[in-house]
Amino acid sequence: MANKSSTSTKFDAPLSHSTNKATHNRDQFFVWREFVWGAIAGAFGEGMMHPIDTIKTRIQSQVLLSGSQQSQKSIVQMVQTVWVADGLRGFYRGIAPGITGSLATGATYFGFIESTKKWIEESHPNLGGHWAHFIAGAVGDTLGSFVYVPCEVMKQRMQVQGSSNSWNSAIMKDKMQMKSGAEMYGYYTGMFQAGHSIWKEQGLKGLYAGYWSTLARDVPFAGLMVMFYEALKDLTEKGRQKWAPNFHVDGSMEGLILGGLAGGFSAYLTTPLDVIKTRLQVQGSSTSYNGWLDAMNKIWKTEGAKGMFRGSIPRITWYIPASALTFMAVEFLREQFNKKLDDDNMQEVTSLSIEKPKSSFKEVA
Repeated sequence: MANKSSTSTKFDAPLSHSTNKATHNRDQFFVWREFVWGAIAGAFGEGMMHPIDTIKTRIQSQVLLSGSQQSQKSIVQMVQTVWVADGLRGFYRGIAPGITGSLATGATYFGFIESTKKWIEESHPNLGGHWAHFIAGAVGDTLGSFVYVPCEVMKQRMQVQGSSNSWNSAIMKDKMQMKSGAEMYGYYTGMFQAGHSIWKEQGLKGLYAGYWSTLARDVPFAGLMVMFYEALKDLTEKGRQKWAPNFHVDGSMEGLILGGLAGGFSAYLTTPLDVIKTRLQVQGSSTSYNGWLDAMNKIWKTEGAKGMFRGSIPRITWYIPASALTFMAVEFLREQFNKKLDDDNMQEVTSLSIEKPKSSFKEVA
């Protein structure tokens, strides 16, 4: 520093260095912030809508569990069945692994989407567009699948079982068709016992049952949902600028409405993939289906299009409010905390910019 000849050089260098460093840290923190918001929002949506997911899972699993296509229960009948057999607890069976999986997927989904959007905006603007959103959502969801799939397996088996009494009576009544007369699987008392039991009986393969079918469902679903959401946001913004330029759109309300629409569209289009995934994950050691293609083949041949779209109404009924609540929560967290955190970081930048030049000036003097 003593070799420098001008005071201005000594004064400007620390200012530039500290400002760039603080700004860089702020930008990095902004990306990781989205992982936190996504995790909270994902868990919130799952927790609120878990009872409907339980009904959807049971409806899609009826044929597999009863071994017959006859006397399939409707949504209302299934709700009555769960209520009579298990009460309120029956609707919330499997909620612990459900929330755990949603924490992981929500974090990677929203975190990766926002990180990708920022990377595209700053470094590769030519890659922008709705397909970029589709790819970002698909990749983000895939990253979360390593935690989500085992949690989904545990959750769905616990949802199907209900209470121990209703599970045991269902096995006796319906005489489920199992390989060599073996039991489908034992009753799970909780998330950790379920995971340990599946690991002990079927190993890693059991915990990741239906992994590829889950990706086959969730990758297009996740991509479609964020693509629809961003497209609807763009459409809404263009409409606002054209018809009501002075009208302020609340981010949380926008997330609630557009998130619900995006989730509903995507859920219906991917229902056949969800049916296949559910059947594979619920069957346990049964030999009903030997892989994804075999399941698709058998469902189509024996049940037709009706079987492929079985449970579509409760699936849509679940995803519209679940997606709406999730996107609303994300937008709310962004509005409430991002500005405050940005302001705090700017104050830190300002403080560093003032203090370091003073120090440099004293050295010159």
